[in-house]
Amino acid sequence: MTIIEKIRVKIVKNDFELSQHAVNQSIVRRIRVQELREAIMAGEVIEEYPDDKYGPSCLILGFTLANRPLHVQCSYPSRPLVKIITLYEPEPKIWIDFKLRRNKNEQ
Repeated sequence: MTIIEKIRVKIVKNDFELSQHAVNQSIVRRIRVQELREAIMAGEVIEEYPDDKYGPSCLILGFTLANRPLHVQCSYPSRPLVKIITLYEPEPKIWIDFKLRRNKNEQ
């Protein structure tokens, strides 16, 4: 099973939690938990951070049922609960097709 498949299993089972930062960002950016779920269930891992200072994590790009693009950074599924670290709607000036970071001189 891939990382995204393992994360999806945890999301379906409600085996996830949001960091305080993610809660704050979801309020400011008006991202509902249902949209978070939709994005992960339809998403793909676009970046991995195995050496992240708080533990291995990854960045998922997914689209909600309303076709809203979301980036969700979460811990690897090796923990009992997947931790949602942050979530946001990616800015086209920073991302190519929401998947690849633009070079600094392209922004």
